Amino acid sequence: MSTLDEITREKQRVSEALARVGAQRETLAGQLSELEATERVLARYSKGTRNKTTSAKTPSATTQAAAFARSRGRPRTTPANPAGGKRASLTLGDQVLALANGKTQQEIAAACKEARPNHVGVVIARHKRAARWSH
Repeated sequence: MSTLDEITREKQRVSEALARVGAQRETLAGQLSELEATERVLARYSKGTRNKTTSAKTPSATTQAAAFARSRGRPRTTPANPAGGKRASLTLGDQVLALANGKTQQEIAAACKEARPNHVGVVIARHKRAARWSH
């Protein structure tokens, strides 16, 4: 009976390890998809073409793209660092672009819970006019 007990314990240990690896894989896959969406948003704001190898090797490319995005358009009226110390969330336009990959307009409106559906529709229409939306 001790051999069967050892096999059962080993089987249980391997099952638990496999479950941990599966959970970690899901977490990493989610982080990867978020990073890819962020990269797409930053690529929309940066000038010229970037290849993935140089952007992955040089951390300053992301910093330069963010600085370029901040310098465009109207001057900033709010301070760069909020008083509470928390980072500002993405704008609705950036959220829509991040979610735009293979989703319908209704799915994107449902995912942007803090925004009204007609506001999401306006943002999508603006992205379509600017040729940043390909649906």
